[in-house]
Amino acid sequence: MKFLKLLILLFTIPIFSQQGGMWIPSLLKGMNETEMKNLGMKMKAEDIYSVNKSSLKDAIVHFDGGCTSEIISNKGLLLTNHHCGYDAIQSHSTLDHDYLQDGFWARDIYAELPNPGMVATLIVSINDVTEKVLEGVGSLPTEIEKQKKIQENINTVQNNFPKESWQDTRIRTFYEGNQYILFVTETFKDIRLVGAPPSSIGKFGSDTDNWVWPRHTGDFSIFRIYANRDNKPAEYSQDNIPYTPKHFLPISLDGISEDDFTLVFGFPGRTQEYLPSFAVEQIVNTLNPAKIEIREAALKVQDGFMRKDKAIKIQYASKYASVANYWKKWIGEKQGLEKSNAIQIKKDFEKEFQKRVEKEGKTKEYGSILKDFEESYGEITEYALARDYFNEVVLRNTELLSFGYKLYQLEQSYASKGEQSFNDRRNNLLKSFEEAYKNFNPTVDEQVFEQLLSLYLSKSPYSPPSLTKENLSKLTSEVYKKSKLTTYEGVKELLKGDAKSAIKDLNKDNGYELVKLLANHYTDKVIPIYTELNLKINALQREYMKAQLELFPDARYFPDANSTLRVTYGKVQGYNPSDAIYYEPVTHLDGIMEKYIPGDYEFDVPTKLIQLYKNKDYGIYGEDGKMPVCFIGTNHTTGGNSGSPAIDSNGNLIGLNFDRVWEGTMSDIHYDPEICRNIMVDIRYVLFIIDKYANADNLIEEMKLVHPKNSSKKSKKRR
Repeated sequence: MKFLKLLILLFTIPIFSQQGGMWIPSLLKGMNETEMKNLGMKMKAEDIYSVNKSSLKDAIVHFDGGCTSEIISNKGLLLTNHHCGYDAIQSHSTLDHDYLQDGFWARDIYAELPNPGMVATLIVSINDVTEKVLEGVGSLPTEIEKQKKIQENINTVQNNFPKESWQDTRIRTFYEGNQYILFVTETFKDIRLVGAPPSSIGKFGSDTDNWVWPRHTGDFSIFRIYANRDNKPAEYSQDNIPYTPKHFLPISLDGISEDDFTLVFGFPGRTQEYLPSFAVEQIVNTLNPAKIEIREAALKVQDGFMRKDKAIKIQYASKYASVANYWKKWIGEKQGLEKSNAIQIKKDFEKEFQKRVEKEGKTKEYGSILKDFEESYGEITEYALARDYFNEVVLRNTELLSFGYKLYQLEQSYASKGEQSFNDRRNNLLKSFEEAYKNFNPTVDEQVFEQLLSLYLSKSPYSPPSLTKENLSKLTSEVYKKSKLTTYEGVKELLKGDAKSAIKDLNKDNGYELVKLLANHYTDKVIPIYTELNLKINALQREYMKAQLELFPDARYFPDANSTLRVTYGKVQGYNPSDAIYYEPVTHLDGIMEKYIPGDYEFDVPTKLIQLYKNKDYGIYGEDGKMPVCFIGTNHTTGGNSGSPAIDSNGNLIGLNFDRVWEGTMSDIHYDPEICRNIMVDIRYVLFIIDKYANADNLIEEMKLVHPKNSSKKSKKRR
């Protein structure tokens, strides 16, 4: 298909800007390579992605399914964000050895800590399989039949694609179902914690500074990939050895300057750049406000307990950060979309779209798309809202309900697939519950439960009529006093015996009864209609994307993010968030000391870091008497890019991506090059903390430190 070759940026961005976009690394030759070189890149596209020789892509790792990391030594040393490694750091922490508070540094490989279940995935190759996946699809009459055929084709292609025995294949859709790409991957399962700064460095500023610039967070942690004796993926074993990579990133000591080229390489999670105006209006006016209110209520309860009890603080640290992250993001996204006038920009484009449809004689194919969008989004709004309420209250933010829903799925599995399926799923559930209940506090969850269920019953368009706010206080008390879902031992007791008796016992538990009531009502009243309307919208979106590519041949589009490997390029650059305000692109250790509040939950500073600052003891990592900490650029990033390397024009590591500025969080829906900025830890600050703060010489010695801006300059020795 000719339009698949376009691979170009958003139509709202001028060609000369060369900003924004998440590009498939195997398809950089041509327009993208030219743009990058115009921005200052000195590499070739083949240096970034190659199947036949080592390239940058061989150092980029999908970290535990949700973040990005990069290999920074020939012994498989992995660098990622502190918040990406947070669960692992927390799991190894106790009141006696609080690695969240004090940090952790392995002085040799024997002290590195294993993390059961953690994985690291490398991309071997990227292959377009569109024709095979869409074979026989176009002639089918209904969307359901088309999707069924596509899935059958995907299974066939994945099962028959050539690969090594230790490798996997996965197919992802691009351009709203107009393109399909197969990735050959290698997933390593022995990942060990090597180092992490204390949270007062790795989470400095915590939730107050989250999504905010200026930023002063040393958001990094270090892990290591282990492999078997053949350098292949293997489950954890004491006999495993550090992985030898095809490529690792050299680290630049030369720092950054405004307008320097930056390339961010990683696994962005999800964007929706090509939504119609009706969808964006729904997000801004209906869905985001509801989700913000729910999470704000949960956070208020959790924060109250965490500030009073250190044990609860450890239990809830990771959960709180996870809930707060998107709560604050949605607030910024809503404000950014409103400020940038994104809805009107979409509407203006839609007027031009309709004109081109008529001008090109495509009324039969595309003439009703916008009208159908308007009708469909009007119909789906209350069901989409009900879905978000159920997801946020039942599945995500109230743990007892979340545990109960997994048991509800277990009962459904038994009903549809029988006892063997029940037994398999029960065993897996009990393993996951054992870990989950370690960080569950029923006293905290009881208050969250009452607050969130109150919102659900009063504001969801579809909640069970038998549940009322008037009886909520009594219901809450009875559930948390009587339900066995409040403890791991209680859940084990409910699930003992054969499937039939376990299901019978489950249905006698008042906590489970409540979950089942909520789930059945949601399944009966919301899901069928939502699914039907959403399927229609997805089909419209596919046609809308196809039409845009066809009718705007001079525009420049990139595929939406979908957790696959992407490249985004730009420059180090400050910005004007509002009238009379300009933000410089670099922050320094001075800013940490300006924010320092002794003993504060978010802005405390370790004594040793204070002393290093007072002595200006920055070693080879400082610049002009200052210690750089973070910098910003115009790279188009999103969730999943956390931990992505910031790479200079020569392919060296200069920073570690970890956030975006609040004014630009709407870039998942609408990228504005004027205010969208990604936030990165300066790699020199990372090295400074490892070397001067932690004295972890063993890690520095593993790395390759270079001076790309002055190739004749020899590497300096640390002092």
